[in-house]
Amino acid sequence: MRRQAPLLILVLFLTSVFGQVSYSIPEEMEKSSLVCNLAQDLGLDVKRLKSGRARIHSGDSEEYIELNRDRGVLLIKERIDRETLCGETTPCALHLQMILENPMELFRITIEITDVNDNAPSFASNEKRFEISESAVIGSKFVLEKAIDADIGTNDLQSYSLNPTNNFALKLENQADGSKKVEMVLQKPLDREHQEHISLLLTAIDGGQPRMSGTMQVIVNVLDANDNAPVFTKSVYKATITENSPRGTSVITVSASDKDGGSNGEISYVISNSKRRLSELFQIDRKTGEVILIGEIDYEKTKLFQIDIEAIDNGGLSDSSKILIDITDVNDNSPQLKILSKSDTISEDSPENTVIVMLSVNDPDSERNGEVKCSINDDIPLKIQNTMNGFYSLLTEVALDRERSSEYNITVTCSDEGVPSLSSSVTLTLQISDVNDNAPVFERSSYEAYIVENNTPGLSIYTVKARDADWNQNA
Repeated sequence: MRRQAPLLILVLFLTSVFGQVSYSIPEEMEKSSLVCNLAQDLGLDVKRLKSGRARIHSGDSEEYIELNRDRGVLLIKERIDRETLCGETTPCALHLQMILENPMELFRITIEITDVNDNAPSFASNEKRFEISESAVIGSKFVLEKAIDADIGTNDLQSYSLNPTNNFALKLENQADGSKKVEMVLQKPLDREHQEHISLLLTAIDGGQPRMSGTMQVIVNVLDANDNAPVFTKSVYKATITENSPRGTSVITVSASDKDGGSNGEISYVISNSKRRLSELFQIDRKTGEVILIGEIDYEKTKLFQIDIEAIDNGGLSDSSKILIDITDVNDNSPQLKILSKSDTISEDSPENTVIVMLSVNDPDSERNGEVKCSINDDIPLKIQNTMNGFYSLLTEVALDRERSSEYNITVTCSDEGVPSLSSSVTLTLQISDVNDNAPVFERSSYEAYIVENNTPGLSIYTVKARDADWNQNA
């Protein structure tokens, strides 16, 4: 496998505190492989990484990348499989943050994982059987199973072939989701008396280098006298369902008709093969065509389902259609707060706008359900600031005075815009350390005392008293 060298795409400094870099690497790189020279690309001295206790924050995802502070580089920590990490999602990327302290700095790092051709096309079953009447007319279509290739782009499934081609030709039709509808079309009449069984080989081929392929056997049993295929009432059915709908919810009912009479006109409905595990989520009644929800659907995972369906009569003739199911979002996720860095203690002479806490906020819901606003309690001399999308900082708003308050309890509350609104909060404690900013003060500006002459040396004459508002040695 040829390794693609890490490619620097973009370096953009947003401010003196925050920056962003992006890289592109191939999947399946070996452990400890070099991703990039992060310190060099960000214009940082390696000593700064050590003094700032640089660390990588990767959210809840498994840590595939690690930082070598001594060299200032990012290395592969665990071998990355793009298909496991992202599935069909493209582009596939890891979103990391590097955090420094003293002073606090945050840098955003995006690492795109590019695909290599490490998966061959495959079929869900080894063979497909058809029962086809010898009276089937030229041009009759029979839906074949799609192959699945976990790779993407040019490494994904590209073409099919069907051999031999004596009676059937292969027909491919592009679909809205980028896949191909695969059918074999009768181009020469069948003769049961001449050939009762026909064996064909369907081959799926990807576009990688070298090319990889998978095969499925197609068996045709030639029957007598079923000369009309079922026909769906629509080529595309559309339905909408809310996420978290209970099992047993009716999604839609499809319908097809067959001009034949008797058993040749009886139709069965089935769900065809698909890349997604639709059989775990949806079920179709073979007799009525009603589609029922049997699993749990989550808008945050999938927003649209495409189900390929077939109507098959007892003679083996079939028609195909598809159902597009839109999933609507409900506000079922509270904002998620992550503390990236915080100071437990701050000096009372710290300047205004000193950063004491950095945190990230994420709400996986969509539109207003995912729009989040954060606030803090009003009785503290701090303010919250949205530094970039999904990231907040807590800063001092005015000069601090330990003698007025030596400790603050900070409650950060983040609420989304859904109805009803969901919120999450976190409470932090900030200690204010003392500086020597108060002089001792006598209780009175002057004192008077009277003594009698001839007193013994060492006799107490008067007591004075002073106070200092500072703490410990400063007092």
